[in-house]
Amino acid sequence: MKINDRSTGLEESVRLTRKIVNADQTVEEAADVVVKEHFLDVFVNERLVAKLVCTPSHLVELVLGRLLTEGVILGAEDVESIYICEKGHTAKVFLKEEAVWHADVVQEPTCCTGNQVFLQKTGTGDLKPLPEGNGQEKYPSKWIFALADIFAEDSKIHRKTKGTHSCYLGVKGQCVFSGEDIGRHNAMDKCIGYMLLKQIDPSDGILFTTGRVPTDMVKKAVAAGVPVLVSKAVPTDAAVEMAAEYNLTLICKAWPDRYEVYHEGK
Repeated sequence: MKINDRSTGLEESVRLTRKIVNADQTVEEAADVVVKEHFLDVFVNERLVAKLVCTPSHLVELVLGRLLTEGVILGAEDVESIYICEKGHTAKVFLKEEAVWHADVVQEPTCCTGNQVFLQKTGTGDLKPLPEGNGQEKYPSKWIFALADIFAEDSKIHRKTKGTHSCYLGVKGQCVFSGEDIGRHNAMDKCIGYMLLKQIDPSDGILFTTGRVPTDMVKKAVAAGVPVLVSKAVPTDAAVEMAAEYNLTLICKAWPDRYEVYHEGK
């Protein structure tokens, strides 16, 4: 895969002045740092397939992860090249084989970023249950607590803005990548994209997200082939049912001192 990423030095946050109104009726002005909202159009074989609203970091990983979790690609081997323009507003992906598309506009109803997918590749994207062997041998408790400790240390942009989600990729007890974004879906896609770039076996991975877990987050983990999904937040009932259906180990309310297993894979 050839990568030509020309986006460098993009601002991830900006400083603004805001007015603070206190309960005692006093008013003051102060400076604040807020996360920057970035817009990225994704083209595959010169066709617009998605518009993403994101944080302008790790854009190659974001694009790769999104294409995988939307079923546009099945793996990194499907991609000939990726180009990101200087301002980071256009991503052009060329596949090794021509794709047949069907047109659907798919929105992320639980995502704060309003991302849209305009085209989907036919013949891909059908979820398959994860293979057996996803029990506790895939997630020793010390690995989960290690990721929870990293989360507790906070992430770079969130530390400044308090306005991002994070997702961590753990491999055999080590955190190998941290994805950060205004949307939790994007943050997870960045971890999945990194996994593809580095040719990491997904069966060795653990994804730790800071956001709540509805079915679309479970779907991303299953599509990526990652057997364990962890969150510091809570799942929905449908997400727990989906985790059971696809043999995903789902752990939530994960903090440095405890976590809760909502479904344990076989």
